Amino acid sequence: MQALEWAVQHPDQVDAIIPIASTHALHPQGVAWNAIARNAITADPDWQGGNYYGTGRAPTAGMGVARMVGHVTYLSATSVRNKFGRRLQAAENIRYTLTSPEFEVESYLRHQADTFVKRFDANTYLYTSRALSYFDLARQYGAGQLSRAVNAVSARTLLIAFSSDWLYPPEGSAELADALRAAGKDVEFHIIDAPYGHDCFLLEEARQTPLIRAFLEH
Repeated sequence: MQALEWAVQHPDQVDAIIPIASTHALHPQGVAWNAIARNAITADPDWQGGNYYGTGRAPTAGMGVARMVGHVTYLSATSVRNKFGRRLQAAENIRYTLTSPEFEVESYLRHQADTFVKRFDANTYLYTSRALSYFDLARQYGAGQLSRAVNAVSARTLLIAFSSDWLYPPEGSAELADALRAAGKDVEFHIIDAPYGHDCFLLEEARQTPLIRAFLEH
């Protein structure tokens, strides 16, 4: 997103950009998931309206839920099924408990939450999440028209999206590619068929590298 905005704002300073698993604006489903995560934090009494510094209390419970929600959006139904299935965490039979993880996937998400709250500030998470939701090239730079927003772009553009990414779906990259072409810009767009959701941008390095190398050597 930052590369896109910089290419719009400072076209004379950018020769090429490679937005990977990104978009010109977060789709409504992504906005909704961000809202759920933020609400988990602000509903935690220890958030204290954001004034929790120096009080000895922090909204770790809400942050943990926000992290679990956010982490799930990076995955896909296929990747979760393949990695965890319905395997139980600590027993051969269901224990019928409400508070302890029964399934491996529950334990995994709880671990993600526990480690995240130790290294990230809640207010920082809230503002970052809001900024991601607000980002919209068409609204901010094109009076609602994406092709108008990218009209100043002079950079060559390589867009890479992933078939199973439902947080930043390929449609978003396709819309940006169409807008750049409509504005007469040099753009290349590839969709990589992979099952890992948004995490593909981390796990599919071997398939991205040839595309990026060829683009940069062009």
